Amino acid sequence: MTTKPLAVARALPRIEATAPPVSSKREWLSEAIAKIEADFNRSADTHLIRLPLPHHPGVTLYLKDESSHPTGSLKHRLARSLFLYALCNEWIGPQTTIVEASSGSTAVSEAYFARMLGLRFIAVVPASTAAPKLDAILFHGGEIHAVDDPRTVYDVAHRLAAETGGHYLDQFTYAERATDWRGNNNIAESIFAQMAQEEHPVPAWVVCGAGTGGTSATVGRYLRYQRHATRLCVADPEHSVFHRHFADPAVTVLPDGCASRIEGIGRPRLEPSFVPGVIDKMIAVGDAESIGAMRALSQVLGRRAGGSTGTNLIACLTLADELVAAGQTGSIVTLLCDGGDRYACTYYDDAWLAERGIAWAPVAERIARVLSD
Repeated sequence: MTTKPLAVARALPRIEATAPPVSSKREWLSEAIAKIEADFNRSADTHLIRLPLPHHPGVTLYLKDESSHPTGSLKHRLARSLFLYALCNEWIGPQTTIVEASSGSTAVSEAYFARMLGLRFIAVVPASTAAPKLDAILFHGGEIHAVDDPRTVYDVAHRLAAETGGHYLDQFTYAERATDWRGNNNIAESIFAQMAQEEHPVPAWVVCGAGTGGTSATVGRYLRYQRHATRLCVADPEHSVFHRHFADPAVTVLPDGCASRIEGIGRPRLEPSFVPGVIDKMIAVGDAESIGAMRALSQVLGRRAGGSTGTNLIACLTLADELVAAGQTGSIVTLLCDGGDRYACTYYDDAWLAERGIAWAPVAERIARVLSD
């Protein structure tokens, strides 16, 4: 195993921050929680974009645009919850170094909150993480520790936390429990509030991906708690263990050399926060399908979306086909997980895709026809 601290992204000025001078840890905790809550109070909810499907009569698609968060992705919600959870458990103090294992977006959001609290932040990331994500971590004052083998991020994060006397946030363990699934403006509650005046206010399906499993756990539990008829579908990259475990619980790890190319979703091992019992259906999506759908959707929206949004879109169109075939109407809600600018040097780079043999263009043409009048 080779680790590379910091040298994998363009150097940006590090913004130094120090813990506020307070008389006790309890006072500091109170101030820290107040800062995070004030930041939340300054933020409006994310938009819900209506996307008609002209070739699927009676079916309407909605995109919950999580790219509009201050740190540009769905992971902003998770990072806020993880920090509040750790603070309320008193796992974090005024001098605690924060460590996380991440493929990028969670670390970007966590770096934002760490700097808000004046804490040092170290992100343990796969060396293959897109450079713009690494730049964003650095921009928010974080540090980067890259590893060649993505499967080692957990052990390296544990080690760095021990060496620094810090705290490993461990999104893969705590994502499913840090968020209040009963409400408190979680993403599911927000979706239903925004859908209230639509033609089909109770969606037939909500579609999301799984990286930690936290979002699917939150949505699935909320649907059951509120007794909605809505079903939950998780779209998963083909080279991910989650859909394989869903089909066969004995499968908990991928073979060596098998890994998802879609950053932010899909994992090589079963994560503690993945809760299959709250999921009604899983759809495995190929890398070329995800990227082709992402490219086609970006043309429709007039702005770039990320790869995981393409994965979600493929699953949504599959479900729309099934609704039409069954003579049913309804709405489908999914997530626009992050913006595409973070993938300018990967998913939006034709040469990068060609080098990896990802035949995305035919898929993009097909999806563009589906989305057009």
